[in-house]
Amino acid sequence: MSGIRVLVGTRKGAFILTSDGTRRQWEVNGPLFGGWELFHLKGSPVDPNRIYASQTSSWFGQVIQRSDDGGKTWNPPGTKPEDLMGPDGMPKGESNMFLYKGSVGTHKWYDGSQRPWEFKRIWHLEPSLTDPDTVYAGAEDAALFKSVNGGVTWEEVPGLRGAKGDLWQPGAGGMCLHTIVLDPSHPDRIVVAISAAGTFRSDDAGVTWRPINRGLKSPYELPDPDAEVGHCVHRIANHPSRPDTLYMQKHWDVLRSDDAGESWHEISGNLPSDFGFPIVVHAHEPETVYVVPIKSDSEHYPPEGKLRVYRSRTGGNEWEGLTKGLPQEHCYVNILRDAMAVDSLDPCGVYVGTTGGQVYASADSGDSWTPIVRDLPPVLSVEVQTLA
Repeated sequence: MSGIRVLVGTRKGAFILTSDGTRRQWEVNGPLFGGWELFHLKGSPVDPNRIYASQTSSWFGQVIQRSDDGGKTWNPPGTKPEDLMGPDGMPKGESNMFLYKGSVGTHKWYDGSQRPWEFKRIWHLEPSLTDPDTVYAGAEDAALFKSVNGGVTWEEVPGLRGAKGDLWQPGAGGMCLHTIVLDPSHPDRIVVAISAAGTFRSDDAGVTWRPINRGLKSPYELPDPDAEVGHCVHRIANHPSRPDTLYMQKHWDVLRSDDAGESWHEISGNLPSDFGFPIVVHAHEPETVYVVPIKSDSEHYPPEGKLRVYRSRTGGNEWEGLTKGLPQEHCYVNILRDAMAVDSLDPCGVYVGTTGGQVYASADSGDSWTPIVRDLPPVLSVEVQTLA
């Protein structure tokens, strides 16, 4: 029977939740890297033992960790900040970590030179669809990095900031590259989203880029209705069987593109609010989409204090609120952009992590929910690996 591994990043460490294919009983392992912010963990889609993790500390900086045994051990092996740094504040020896302290953290720039790069954190990790040693990292301030040797060394993906990067502005959470979408049908295609710059696409493996924001409306932020950049995109998702169809949760508006981002149209329909952060697609139904609305950009909690995951089985416009097993009174948590995921079992499982420290799971595509763990630190990310 297949099993499930849920990777949870929180403000104070990482947790790995495992279950068999029934998804009724869960084993909780953690905290890993206790005391660090774990912004994102994600497993390789081609090697179930490979997991990458982005851990951040305001004192020690940014580290990217790698596990080759499903999260049992990590490289570098130290899980305490002091194990990773020498007395001079520099990283100890050669290891597969990418980190900074102040302006420390050298990478190769466009001109081939090695110079320091200052950034705050790695928001998102996206392993290759075909090679477990290739992985992308989205940074704040916005930049895209790539490693082809399992994180031992990193290089910035060229050209992205040439896509009108001088006009990018930070959103409320910073100017972060938070979404990386790889296209299984077009191996050289990469789509990224940046807050608050918009969505960008490369069709030549990252050499050149262009904005793909036609149809996005941001009247409060951008007086020009045809502005190519400056839109605050919160999250993008697609389905492997239909990669040209992209779904977007924006700063106000839920949208859809059927031409790989060339144009977008609104699908908010009957949602109680079209403001939110995460959006995911059902594992087997490319027209089934999930979002979690929150009240507004100033009130980051569910409308009416009721936690409801909304599902559309028609690719948008018509939405149903899923409430069974979710708190329906006095609930004021938020669900962040990387804190919702699906598994690939049948029926599809859906997972949601909250800033209140709960992880809710549905083993029936959202019809009913149960908390599989409570009282964690605020959840930053949720990802799922299906195990043979």
